[in-house]
Amino acid sequence: MDLSTVLLIFLAVAAALILVYFQYFYKNPRKGSLRIILAALRFVTLFSGLLLLINPKFISKDYFVEKANLILLVDNSTSMEEATSKAEISQAIVQLKQDQALNERFTIHQYGFGNTITTTDSLSFNKGNTDISNALSTLNDVFVNGNNAIVLFSDGNQTLGRDYEYISLNENTTVNPVVVGDTAQYEDISIGLINVNKFAFLRNSFPIETSIRYQGSRPVSSTVTISINGSRVHQERVNLNSIKNSITLNTLVEAQSVGVKTIKIEVNPLGNERNTANNSKETAIEVIDEKTNVTVVFDILHPDIGALKKSIESNEQRSVTLVKPHASQSAFEKSDLIILYQPNRNFRSVYEFLENSGANYFTITGSKTDWNFLNRAQESFTISGSRQPEDILPVLNNTFGLFGLGTFSVNGFPPLQGTLGDIQLNRDNEILMFQQLQGISLDKPLFTILSEGNTKEAVLFGEDVWRWRAQVYRDDQSFQKFDDFIGNLMVYLGSNRQRNRLELDYELVFDNASMAKIRASYFDESYQFDANANISIKIEGKDNDFSRVSPVLLKGSFYEVDLSDLEAGEYNFTVTVQGENLNRSGTFRILDFNPEKQLISANYKKMERLAQQNRGELYYLDGVETLQSNLASSQEFLPVQKSRDNVVSLIDFRILLGLIVLSLALEWFIRKYNGLI
Repeated sequence: MDLSTVLLIFLAVAAALILVYFQYFYKNPRKGSLRIILAALRFVTLFSGLLLLINPKFISKDYFVEKANLILLVDNSTSMEEATSKAEISQAIVQLKQDQALNERFTIHQYGFGNTITTTDSLSFNKGNTDISNALSTLNDVFVNGNNAIVLFSDGNQTLGRDYEYISLNENTTVNPVVVGDTAQYEDISIGLINVNKFAFLRNSFPIETSIRYQGSRPVSSTVTISINGSRVHQERVNLNSIKNSITLNTLVEAQSVGVKTIKIEVNPLGNERNTANNSKETAIEVIDEKTNVTVVFDILHPDIGALKKSIESNEQRSVTLVKPHASQSAFEKSDLIILYQPNRNFRSVYEFLENSGANYFTITGSKTDWNFLNRAQESFTISGSRQPEDILPVLNNTFGLFGLGTFSVNGFPPLQGTLGDIQLNRDNEILMFQQLQGISLDKPLFTILSEGNTKEAVLFGEDVWRWRAQVYRDDQSFQKFDDFIGNLMVYLGSNRQRNRLELDYELVFDNASMAKIRASYFDESYQFDANANISIKIEGKDNDFSRVSPVLLKGSFYEVDLSDLEAGEYNFTVTVQGENLNRSGTFRILDFNPEKQLISANYKKMERLAQQNRGELYYLDGVETLQSNLASSQEFLPVQKSRDNVVSLIDFRILLGLIVLSLALEWFIRKYNGLI
């Protein structure tokens, strides 16, 4: 307790005594024990009140020992089953967990991982993918304080995520990889990356790009075969050696019939090859007899035009034609959708064509837009006011329901250059994005969809949309989310069918079951997203008797079902909304591809570089004793004694309040009983 607090307590005693003296003893003719009792009660009341104001406290110190964290991180993927036995690696883990010296130094934690990381005390070796980088990054975020030693049991073969050998963890964390599996390098020829478009058009040739890889020291020769739905369409001989250890084959194949086609690429195994699981790989392509022709009409050069063209044509089902507004009417008649970029007076003939044909179109406005002309040329919307250029941020309308947005988000997007003014929408509309100006959300549309009869129109009140596409790439290292969003918009505007209250989003072909998911969006009769629907999915196998009904679970602004437990094959499915006469059907295929079987040798060199990057050492499964000894003797992981100050009130305020109430009540009762005022 501080000296000042002790002094205040003595002053409180003195003050209470002085007040009691003047009340009961100074010039008071009464004598006897009654005066002393009343004075004592008044002293208790005054002293307790003053103590309540002073609130004296004292500090107690708790001493404790803080240990470093020993994190046992075990690769739980199927490739580990080929590399070692559960008993062997379990014995090594138990040996570490039961070591007395390690327990005195460390708090031991155990985690298992595949594509995600979980706490576990048992091994299953049943995960379909390995993401070492995600597991290390997650632990790096969880164990921030204190010293941490990560012991990584793995074969070093990663199938998902960024390259783990370049990960740098916190300075207080070391990584000690333990190599599991055979480190010998065997002669191997394999199929690498396959590049093929998602769609091809009937009677057109589509490219297939395939890489063939070889690991070995001698020259070899093998045959590569490409088959579509079991029929061979191409065969080629390749020659490789230790220097020329990879080759890329480019093949053109004609799409002869409509539908989903399974493409299988095989390379004949070498005579002494041990791993033949990577000698074949499958992918798929959908052949369609339909193409959407999009015409972009522009009168100024702008980066937006190139960004839109690339985004739209990222789907081979669509083609983009760039024309000036004075182009002939035949150029517009061939279009399924017209995009008007910053219209001006030169667009007069284009608007006359749109009015006569009833075609769907997409208008983008900006700093070069002639608003006087645009307000007269169409009746869908008008803008009035200052029309001053402003930087406008987008705010996504989460209740938008005309078409699915998937995982598209505008968080962190740069502003568009728009026009400040009063926007009046004159047709049925649903706003996709609102405007935000200088941090204030406005009830004004930035991106909206309008409709009248069978005609659909989209309007974006801002230019520089190319910055959005660049931001998506910056965030994800891929343009896919933005391109998918534009693709969904093109599909909606390019179709004249009525809106469906139940929309599905899924891939026709999944490389493996871990990626198999189907998303659904359900809207009520007013076309508002309904988060309280009861949706189920019935899945039936085409090639077997498999049948199952599962619930489709709510995931934020959409419903989703995870199909990662399905085996490879083709499936039909029907999504049904319970209590409503709504259902949608489709089909998908899961390819029989296991990335964990592509490599059989442990990648000890990469694990060694990971250890060097994070101040650790590389060990092998038969050298766990050395790992134990090094951890137990390291001066870096010594337990540290620390203290914690606990500030505690000397007297509980409830006790003081109780004493004040009790003393006042007794004093009042005694005075009343004895007839004192």
